[in-house]
Amino acid sequence: MPELQLLRPEHIPALLTFEQENRAYFARWVPDRGDDYFAEFAARLTALLAEQDAGVCFFHVLVEGDGAIVGRVNLIDAVDGAATLGYRIAERAAGRGLATTAVRQALGLAARSYGLRTVLAETTVVNAGSRAVLERTGFVRAGETTLDGLPALRFTRALAPEPVGAA
Repeated sequence: MPELQLLRPEHIPALLTFEQENRAYFARWVPDRGDDYFAEFAARLTALLAEQDAGVCFFHVLVEGDGAIVGRVNLIDAVDGAATLGYRIAERAAGRGLATTAVRQALGLAARSYGLRTVLAETTVVNAGSRAVLERTGFVRAGETTLDGLPALRFTRALAPEPVGAA
């Protein structure tokens, strides 16, 4: 089972490979990030790591034993105890429950380590798999929206604080 790890600089090459190999797959569900995203990848990730160091965002990768990345789970724009969840799983790893497991782990970290009380999420209407992950992990539908012009749904999840002395 891949391990959920907080993003570190040494993950950047494997993360770029993950994004490039899955670009067309991801574009089926969400708008493509464009060529500039890949051309400036290392600089973009370095900036994101600075945001993580500042406690504004928490970026996670799902790492296999050989160092390959098969997914990512991000908690972004952490303000006033709330953040927004985003996640991607490699096409070759889809359908194995990795997204559900990784989101559950990230939610545990959000409550236990990051001091978050609420997590928000959005997914396009056509992305039934993403909606299922959100529902399995306790998110409730909170309305409709659009993502880059595509019909989408908003979800929310309240996090219970960890009991005192919990590990």
